[in-house]
Formats: sequence, structure tokens, C-alpha cells
Amino acid sequence: MQNRQTNQGFNFHKYPTFQQNIDPKQRAWIEVKGKALETNVRKLRTKLSKNCQFMAVVKADGYGHDAKVVSDYAIKGGASQLGVATLKEGIKLRCSGVKKPILILGNLYTKRDLIISFKNDLMPTISSIRECLICNNIGKHFGVKFSLHLKVDTGMSRLGFESNKFVQQFEKIKSFENISIEGLYSHLSSADEDNALNPKSITQLQRQKFDELLKQINLDRNNEIKIHLANSAAMLLNSDFHYHMVRVGLSMYGYSPIANIDKNLLLEPALFLKVKVAFIRTIDQGVSVSYGGNFVSSRKTKLAVLSIGYADGVPRNLSGKINVIHNNKFYPQVGSITMDQMMVDITGSNEIRIGSTMLLLGSDGDKTISPLEWARKSNTIPWEILCSFKNRLPRVQVH
Repeated sequence: MQNRQTNQGFNFHKYPTFQQNIDPKQRAWIEVKGKALETNVRKLRTKLSKNCQFMAVVKADGYGHDAKVVSDYAIKGGASQLGVATLKEGIKLRCSGVKKPILILGNLYTKRDLIISFKNDLMPTISSIRECLICNNIGKHFGVKFSLHLKVDTGMSRLGFESNKFVQQFEKIKSFENISIEGLYSHLSSADEDNALNPKSITQLQRQKFDELLKQINLDRNNEIKIHLANSAAMLLNSDFHYHMVRVGLSMYGYSPIANIDKNLLLEPALFLKVKVAFIRTIDQGVSVSYGGNFVSSRKTKLAVLSIGYADGVPRNLSGKINVIHNNKFYPQVGSITMDQMMVDITGSNEIRIGSTMLLLGSDGDKTISPLEWARKSNTIPWEILCSFKNRLPRVQVH
């Protein structure tokens, strides 16, 4: 009775009770600029050799951007094929209405998974005669040819046929009547290194080995089988790497994998990481902040508590090394980044309030914070930064 009296006149029914009704910008979120993705693909395609196709690599949920959004805008920009890592990623795109050819870059090795791939019109990557035989039997059972790509190892030592045995094996594979070899490819291990253009570099030696294999199996660049080798870095290095198709990931998302190369492209980052201020407090001089007391205030300090942490994908080892942006101004993050929150020194600011939006990655005016910067400061690579953002960060499209 007391609760009824206290809450008299308060309409509970207008407030959501289900999670899907919660504002995606209630706490922390990622904004994705689809138009930037489309524009980047168009710009990158201007660097390709004539008739060279563009495969958009959308694995890991589109490098954390949302694979469906990335796929749609990459296709608008001229991507003719898509690349994913897993069977589940491919099926999810098919179920969302994507019709373009999709290559599964990871390895499928069970008959069950290969049948599922076949039924969903997905092309598997094949690295051994064993999987070729399974695919041929599946094609024979259904009375059609099973489309796939063959992969050969030229120095990555990961997936792919052994290069010194591939010529003999390829002759046998060509005799299989119920498979259709849509592509033949390899994977470069070091194309983003500074010496990749050196004729004796690992990258150039891999390309030379790949070219020699193509000659030995009588495949050239006019063959119907799509030959592909280049990732983003190799695509930008030299047209010698272009063949029939390139597989582009990082550059499509707005970041060059090699410093000081093709700056004229003016690629535009498509991801903005934003967070709300959940609380503001002022501490005196000599007060420690967060776990471990690694930061102690040297003066009276005004702190903003942001609702984001390492459980969202912000690396804990960036603690005390990064800034955030509000209204075109930098503010330093202080103390240890915790699972769900971090603290920022906003001393001197009167405009930041509870509920204000802070920018962790992206641009605001002339201020920019890039995943490349985070990667350098945490001794990793930008690919890992982008792929670390968790699903509890909603992805929001902006135009």
C-alpha cells in the first residue's frame, strides 16, 4: 500500500521492460559510417589493375564494424565477393539476404560442415586432397558441381597444400568431375613490413614461389580460375600482386597497413567508439584512483567516470596512456582501466556533465584518435584492436 501511495501518478507502463527497447546509446556504443566504407572501396578499386576484382574481407563481424553493414556498403562500392573466416559467419550473411559469392577463409574438414557450406552456397577453402574428395562426393550426390577455392602454402605455414607437392596433387584434383575450382590462392605473411618491396624480402619470395607454381600447373592470368594473393598491404604495394582478385580488409575500414603509402587515397575511418559519462567526482591532492593505486592525484582533480572497460574491448594495458575527446578537446585517462569503467581527468572543464558523450576512437574537429595509435601504445596491431570490441557494445549506423 505504501508503494502504491508513493508512486501514485507515476506511469510505469511507458518505460521498456525488454532489453531490445533500451537505447543503444545508453552506455557505450560503436558508430559505423557506412558511406565511409563505400567510399573507401571505391578509392581502393582505383588502384587495381584492369579487370581485377575486389573481395571485401568481413570476417570477425566486419572487423568489429558489423559484417552485414560492411557487406552492404562494400558491395555498393563495387566489391564483387566477400570473405569470412567461419561457416557461421557465412551463414549469417546468407540469412541476412547477402547474395554475392562468399569465400570461407578458414578450414572446413568434416563432411557435415562441407554439406552445410554447399547448401548455403558458400565456397570453402580447401587445403588437402581429403577435403577435395569429400566435396566431390557431395557434388556427385546432389548432381551438381561443388564450387570451392584451393589454397597453397607459400610461406605462411598455416593452411594450404604443401607447395612442393601441389603440382602433382593439382593434376589429380582436375580429374574430379563434381567440383568447380573457382579460385586458387595463397596468403602473404609479411606484406605490411617496411622492406616488402625489396626483391629479396619474404613477400617477394612468396610471390615468386606462387608465380612459379602457376606456371607449373599451366595457369595464367587469363584462366577462368580466379587467382588471388594480395591483402590490403600487398594490394597497395604493387600491381604485380593483383592477379584476378585482391582480398582487402584493414584498408577498407579506413586504415593503411603500411605507413606513408598512398596517402593520397585519403581513406576515411568508419568506426567511432563513444561512451557516456556515468558519474563525476572531485578528489583532493594525493588521492589514488582505481585498482592498484597506480595513479595518485598531484592536485585537486575532477574526474569523469566513463561506462566502458576491458570487458568491452578496451585493452587494460592502455591504462594511463590514452586520451578521450569531448568538443574537440583531449582529456587524459587516469588510473587502471577496469572491467566496466575508466576514469578521465576533466579538471578545468565546466561543460562535461553526467550524460555527456566522450569519444574514444574517431575524429572530432581537428582531433583524432586512431586504432593505430592504440595499437602502438599497447604493443599490438590495429587488427587486434578493432576485432576486440565485444557484442555488448551496440553498433549504430550513422549517415
